[in-house]
Amino acid sequence: MLPLDPTADIGRRAWVPCPGCQDHRDCGTCLDGRTCADHWRYLLSNKGSVLHLQCPNCTHLWAWQSGFGAGGRTGG
Repeated sequence: MLPLDPTADIGRRAWVPCPGCQDHRDCGTCLDGRTCADHWRYLLSNKGSVLHLQCPNCTHLWAWQSGFGAGGRTGG
């Protein structure tokens, strides 16, 4: 298990499912698409619409394409 990133700040959070532990699966609040007090992720940084996240429960690190902001659109 990885340690928490030193830049992890509870003031910068995102509500994205963790691909590591999938702890949100049986949570009614998460399944309803509401902001859950238990299943949030540290938002470490972002580059345009790509968010760099860490799960406080299993400490998994990953990047997630949010589709919002700069870089969220593809050609068309």
